[in-house]
Amino acid sequence: MDALVRALAPDSDVVVLTTKPPRGMTITDAPGATVRRAPVLRDRTGAIRGYVQYLSFDIPLFFRLLFRRADVIVAEAPPTTGLVAALVSLLTGRVLVYYPGDVWTDAVASMEAPRPVIAVMRAVESFVLRRAASAVAVSPEVAERLAEIGGHPERVISVGNGIDTDVFSPDVPAPSVDVPYFVYTGTMSEWQQPEVFIRALAELSEVDVHIRFFGQGSVEPELKVLAEKIAPGRVHFGGLVGPAESASWLRGAVAALVSIVPGIGYDFARPTKTYAAAAVGTPVLFAGAETGGEVVRSGGLGEAVGFDAHDVASAMRGLIAEWADGSTERARPARVAWAVDNASLRTVGARAAEVVRGARRGSRRSAK
Repeated sequence: MDALVRALAPDSDVVVLTTKPPRGMTITDAPGATVRRAPVLRDRTGAIRGYVQYLSFDIPLFFRLLFRRADVIVAEAPPTTGLVAALVSLLTGRVLVYYPGDVWTDAVASMEAPRPVIAVMRAVESFVLRRAASAVAVSPEVAERLAEIGGHPERVISVGNGIDTDVFSPDVPAPSVDVPYFVYTGTMSEWQQPEVFIRALAELSEVDVHIRFFGQGSVEPELKVLAEKIAPGRVHFGGLVGPAESASWLRGAVAALVSIVPGIGYDFARPTKTYAAAAVGTPVLFAGAETGGEVVRSGGLGEAVGFDAHDVASAMRGLIAEWADGSTERARPARVAWAVDNASLRTVGARAAEVVRGARRGSRRSAK
């Protein structure tokens, strides 16, 4: 969304309604936009997770949107926020563009949520998609799924996914650490199950290497218990960090760890973590579903294996050897070049901005 705002700001009056960041985290606002931040309920880790916390932002948002002038409303996920924007769009006749990032119904189903919860989520997501003048998808696979659950195929437009190559750059300084490490950044959930990496690490008893986790998610408590049990002292949890700090830890890693559990409805995902690692030139170790693995293989970005701890451990050994003999550093420029050519947030933001402008032009033609 930041890239979209930056692309729209030079020729549009852009107002961003968002949340106040967690305590201690500094966020740099996009230049040229007016940013209004509101308080929101967060858990102990600083994350916004669960319907009550979502609604602590969404309910006030309804009135903030209702009494604010705008030609176009662009709503991000979760679907509850999309629902608020869709209702305001319905009441006021304003154009709605939905930018969900992921297919939330599939994510909820993958977590084995109760059927009524899945049904409600699907109904909400379908309503938002039907109401939207356009929906922005991060990949062709996501676009296809959004069309299947309610979006008009001709209105669902894939713009790709990307990373801020100004922040995620090979020039960022790596942290000073005594022990080489793999790094996992972002969400830790049922559909990623990053425990596979901890189990793999436990097989590497002959190598002094650690894993560092940054982010949050529903399975984090279980990961901590497992790490203490089978790899004590070798797994570290750093909580939520800003993009610049995340980039630094990625830059210094042996490899970035990325996973998608196959067969639970999320096989189409292309995680942003892959692009972030490539942008700083660090190899990716991907475990799981075929789509994400193919991105790594086709781009020459690292190693892609099945969702199996033994296979992951074998790939870790190979990546450690490449890091030790300098191969990782020699291949860094090629990975960075791939990221600039294929996953630049500037390019993605420009594409998304054209979707928003097109929806606005369409509404004006309809009004004549």
